[in-house]
Amino acid sequence: MKDIVYFDLETRHSAAEVGGWHNTAEMRMSVGVTYSTLLDEYKIYREEEVMELIDQLRKADLVVGYNHLHFDYGVLQRYDMWSMADTTRNLDLCKDIEDRYGFRLKLDSIAGTSLGNSKTAVGTQALKWWAEYAKTGNEDLLMEIAKYCCFDVKVTRDVHRYGIEHGHVKYDDKKGGIAEIAVDWAR
Repeated sequence: MKDIVYFDLETRHSAAEVGGWHNTAEMRMSVGVTYSTLLDEYKIYREEEVMELIDQLRKADLVVGYNHLHFDYGVLQRYDMWSMADTTRNLDLCKDIEDRYGFRLKLDSIAGTSLGNSKTAVGTQALKWWAEYAKTGNEDLLMEIAKYCCFDVKVTRDVHRYGIEHGHVKYDDKKGGIAEIAVDWAR
């Protein structure tokens, strides 16, 4: 069986805190989450376990994420000398859509219209949880980040599966309507 690993991570710092989006490695990972089709399970990684996360991604037959080639791998670059994009096989759903159609869509827009559900929070909330965790050590806050990240992985997985099954995804066209674009994610 092929091991497709769905992946997302949350950071400790915002782009503004590290001097801009070109410094993603300085944002540092707070929590990373994967879902493996081979193992049929989610795994949650703290920063101390980041090399285990990187190892799982490298061993995967395919890593599927949403803007992970630019953002998430940029964050992970801090922890490893090798390029994640060069040492993994990837399908970045965001990049695929942008390359085909010339525009970027938010994961939430696709999930809301294609699946009827959307993300549980925004990334800025995960940053707030991290800041409070760093001050208090309250593990419940770290679990909130992990739950949020797990749900993002689930949404990414479900959007990918929807695209494979239907050959398209839907999105909010920002004019009050729903548009559809063809995708070829069955490869």
